[in-house]
Amino acid sequence: MTDRELAFTSAWELAERMRKRELSPVEVTECFLRRIEALDGQLNAFLTVCGDEAMAQAREAEAALTRGDAVGPLHGLPVPIKDLNATRGVRTTRGSRVYKDAIPDEDDIIVERVKAAGGIIIGKTNTPEFGHRGTTENMIGAPCRNPWNVAHTPGGSSGGAAAALAAGLCPIATGSDGGGSIRIPASFSGVFGIKPTQGRVARLYPTPGGWGQFGQNGPMARNVRDAALLLQVLAGPDLRDPTSLQEPVPSFSDALDGGGVKGLRIAWSADYGYNAVDPEVVASVKTAVAAFSELGAHVEEVVPPIDGDTVFETFRTLFASDNLANVGELLEEHADDLTPSLRRMLETARTYGADRIMRALHELEWHRARMTRFFDDYDLLLSPTMAVPAFRIEEFPEVIGGRAVDPMWGYTPFTYPINMTGQTASSVPCGFSSTGLPIGLHVIGPKGAEVRVLRASAAFEAARPWAQHLPPVS
Repeated sequence: MTDRELAFTSAWELAERMRKRELSPVEVTECFLRRIEALDGQLNAFLTVCGDEAMAQAREAEAALTRGDAVGPLHGLPVPIKDLNATRGVRTTRGSRVYKDAIPDEDDIIVERVKAAGGIIIGKTNTPEFGHRGTTENMIGAPCRNPWNVAHTPGGSSGGAAAALAAGLCPIATGSDGGGSIRIPASFSGVFGIKPTQGRVARLYPTPGGWGQFGQNGPMARNVRDAALLLQVLAGPDLRDPTSLQEPVPSFSDALDGGGVKGLRIAWSADYGYNAVDPEVVASVKTAVAAFSELGAHVEEVVPPIDGDTVFETFRTLFASDNLANVGELLEEHADDLTPSLRRMLETARTYGADRIMRALHELEWHRARMTRFFDDYDLLLSPTMAVPAFRIEEFPEVIGGRAVDPMWGYTPFTYPINMTGQTASSVPCGFSSTGLPIGLHVIGPKGAEVRVLRASAAFEAARPWAQHLPPVS
């Protein structure tokens, strides 16, 4: 195979062929490192590349295969880690100039699990400062760019992971999602990502960073099967995380058994009843939704019980307050080093009184209760992932579909309400804009329904394949 052919081979197939000794971890790792060197100057998908360390791991992985050792499900696969997650001995900036030279002395739980499964840490992917926004710019270096059009954002905060995947710089990648940060870049960059149920994937809370009340780590990939493979490795409780789900992890491979969506009760909404949405996005998602009816699901157009203005203010209050609790001390000595949008968020959160925060917590519980009752009647909810295709870097849309929107949040109104409820949701590529930019379909399930979401995503993938579409930077 050429480097390009190998780079766009599914992760599960690469792993299988390495176990059969048809490929070697060394040649696979060398291939991806060559592609990073050749292409990442156009994308800035990586903040750190661990070339020497990755090759040392690859040689050991190859030796283990030669010895006939038992190997894990990711054995020999290069896996980049989003730079919000700590990596022992490898620079972890969290997208912050304050920590641009920080080298942790411990791994995050997901990094431990990737390594234990045989994954090779190939680098750290780009992210905005502390993952505070839905695009990937920070004060460490140049913006991360979209492989479909480098003038446009790949989304965020897992923008580096999405750009690297779309361009074939890695086979799978870790992301995290506190308001849409897996699904936003998956939609903008034309890849697949799933936000697991809140607590499904345990995490550490080293400073800086903190709890991330709505945040959850998860997999990103170019197909559903690869994402299920990585999610199986990442998922599970840990006593170091008091918020992790203390229950057995489902078998996510069950999503690939061909069960499909026949007979499922599926709700769909183009706008949640209140969102401004680009007409091209609506048209693409409507076409995608029709596929579910063709596959035998019972599809009904509905307005989900989401009070747009109230939910937005609730999210903004709690998201900003959580960031203030986690990194607010940086305002004292490092204000000039902070990304302006993060600094404004922290300064605004300082003005919130206890009454505002408690009202937000009350409304959060009502929002969760309403959505729980909604899913008593439906198995899944479909919507656009994003209100627009990817926009030019730092040119946040102020008007969408002829309506004025909040520039920092108006483009992503579908994702953060699902973080607030703790439900699981994926973004599946479903089409392109007239300018050739990807559009994503949002597949939302109740808590604990990752298998159902993955199965529906896989059924759509089989009915409307997307892997043949490759971006110009690839």
